Amino acid sequence: MKKVVADSIYSDSNAFRVLGRHLIVELYACAPKLLNRIDLLKQALVEAANAAGATVVESVFHRFSPQGLSGVVVITESHITVHTWPEHAYAAVDIFTCGDFEKAEKIKNSLVERFAAKESRTKAIKRGIELPMVK
Repeated sequence: MKKVVADSIYSDSNAFRVLGRHLIVELYACAPKLLNRIDLLKQALVEAANAAGATVVESVFHRFSPQGLSGVVVITESHITVHTWPEHAYAAVDIFTCGDFEKAEKIKNSLVERFAAKESRTKAIKRGIELPMVK
């Protein structure tokens, strides 16, 4: 298995050291039952983290009235968050990982499958710091 520790993006005057990878995931036409049951949602996120090799630290979930959930699973690599709209069969998921960036992809793939999303869209953002250009 390939392990990516950090990337660098160079411009004319500086470098950007990637310290983390942030995936913004839109899940459409999801299984509505999963989107409104805290126990199932928590299980899906924790199992996705574990399957990717991430280490779960803690999780917190909240139910809205009349429907919808929000939750966060803190992992040693960073976090996974979710916000659901069962009435639209939609879930917004953020996955942020440091170190082995492939864990974020594995978590995303697991959640797309677990949510039974008929469509998903992902935006990947490299998070990090600017460094002086080394000549």
